[in-house]
Formats: sequence, C-alpha cells, structure tokens
Amino acid sequence: MVYKKGKRLTWLFAVGILAILLIPSACDNKKKKLVSMTYVGEALGTSYRITYATDSGLIIMPQEITGCLDTFESSLSTFRENSTISRINKNEPYVELDSLFLTVFNRGMEISSLTDGAFDMTVAPLVNLWGFGFKKSDNVSDEHVREVLRHVGYHKVKIKNGYIKKSDSDIMLDASAIAKGYACDIVAQLLQSKGCVNYMVEIGGEVVTHGVNPQGEPWRIGITQPSDSNAVDNPTLQARVSLGDIGTATSGNYRQFYYKDGKRYSHTIDPHTGYPVEHNLLSATVFASDCMTADALATAFMVMGLDKACEFVENQVLPVTAYFIYTDTEDHIRTKVVGPDKDKINLTEMQ
Repeated sequence: MVYKKGKRLTWLFAVGILAILLIPSACDNKKKKLVSMTYVGEALGTSYRITYATDSGLIIMPQEITGCLDTFESSLSTFRENSTISRINKNEPYVELDSLFLTVFNRGMEISSLTDGAFDMTVAPLVNLWGFGFKKSDNVSDEHVREVLRHVGYHKVKIKNGYIKKSDSDIMLDASAIAKGYACDIVAQLLQSKGCVNYMVEIGGEVVTHGVNPQGEPWRIGITQPSDSNAVDNPTLQARVSLGDIGTATSGNYRQFYYKDGKRYSHTIDPHTGYPVEHNLLSATVFASDCMTADALATAFMVMGLDKACEFVENQVLPVTAYFIYTDTEDHIRTKVVGPDKDKINLTEMQ
C-alpha cells in the first residue's frame, strides 16, 4: 500500500497527480461574473489547495477550512500523538471512536473485503520494515517479513462493543491511503453547506471537483507521465482530464522507491506477501462519486496489478472508472481507460 509520511509535498505534485488550477480571476460564466478564492496550507502530513468560484459574493473564512481539517487530523492523523488513531495504536483502553474515524474505518474494512485485502489499513509495519514509513530499512530477510506479517491483516481488527479490538497489541492502523480522500470529501461538504457549488479541493494530490472553475469551464487536472526522472516541479503530462462532479485519486510506483544491491524496491507493499509489488502497472488514477473510495481503490489497484484491477472495474464491484498507465513486454508506456463514467472525465492523452 501507499503511505506518504514525513515528507513535505508541494501542491503541484503528490503521488502522480498534478492539479492544474487556472489563475484566479473575475470572468464571465454565461454572463455571470465568477470571483475565485484560494486557500493553501498543510494538513495530514502533506499540503492542500482549495479554490472556489462564486457570483454571489460568498465568502468562506480561512478558519472554517483550517478548523475542519484540524478536527479531521484530531481523529485520523498518525502525525498527532493524541489523535484517535494514534491512541488506538498506543493501545490506550476504551478510546472513544468519533464519527470521522468510524466512517473511514468502516469504509476501509469494506474495501479491504471487496479487494481481498489488497487494501489494508494494518500494513504500516511492513511499510516501515521496507523503509518507506517512519523507520529506515535495514537488511530485510524472509524471517523479518514473516515476523511482521503476523501483525498485519485487516481481519485481525474490528469494532466490538463500541471500541476497537485488535487480535494482538502490535497491530497498527494507518489511514494514509484513504484519509486524504475522505478529507477532500469533508471539505467539499463544508463548501456545499455554505452554498458553494463551484470548487476544487486538493489534498496531497487527491481531488474533489464540483461545478466549474473561475473561467466558467470544467475543472482540469493533469496526470503525470511515469518516469523516474520526471521533474516534480514541472512534470511532463501523460494526460489532461476535464472533470465533472467527481472525486479523483492517483497512486503510482515510480516516485517512491530505492535501489539496494542492484534491485529496485517499490514503495507499494503487498499485504499478502509482505514484499514490494513487482508488476508492470506504473500508475492508477481512479474516478469515483466520492474521493475516499477513489483514494483507497487507487492504492488497492497498485497492489493488484493491471489485469486484476481491470477485472475489478469491469465487473463493477464498485461503480468507478480508472485510468491505468503501464509498461508492455518491450517496456513501452501504455495506457488504458476502464469504467462507465468516461463522459465525466473527458480525458485527453498528450502526444
């Protein structure tokens, strides 16, 4: 699974997706002038950028945004020692489960079941073992992997009598691969509650869009071309996408990796084997009605690999559309779009 901890990300790039936000300005939208506001900051160990456009003089105060995200972090951020999820990981007794935690946990367990464990909120110890979490990797042996795998598995944790019950105390929960998507959904709900209908919410590369941008056109994002050498500040795009009212998330293997003894280790860890995945899928972008689902499935698809991910989407286990970037047998980059909502994403590949 994908975990992005301890590194400050720029709003321009996070795990393979580039949010292209047009310059805020006043302009005509069917003879109505739209004025935009943009808020930027940091939350959940990454950065965020929130832009909305209005013709009604609507003003959303910055503290409303920061307050919303602060409440979210108090529940689900592993960077906060006293958050709900951190207290559970420290095995404090009788930790009260707030509504934000319950929503993410229950949806995470559901997606874990539907993906046969490709998505798993307990995989953090394996991520740490391989050097992509809070700890540095050492010489990882098969014995190390087997030992850590004893404490990994979504079926080893559940809610009982209103509290989290773990099968052993070394099990850790980490919502990094689903929480940013849900945070986008929560901020979007806040904007909607204030009467805002035109907005883009981007947190760590996960995106929720609604309505139109300040120019009265669909919101647009760019999906970066997978390449070890692709510049973070000014990446080459693989595709541009015009978005409707939808949540979007991307996960990829080509940014976070390391070489050791001549072998390349991906940061996507298979919860079943305990080892970094080895397949030809480079990037998975998922479009869904909510960003929480898109976020979790983008991670799950990177664990599954191309064939299983395509099968999942085509069978409509969950109603999503996906854009996959992969390599063929000759190591050429190829792409594939699967799913029912192509009319909402209007994807144009770059030449």
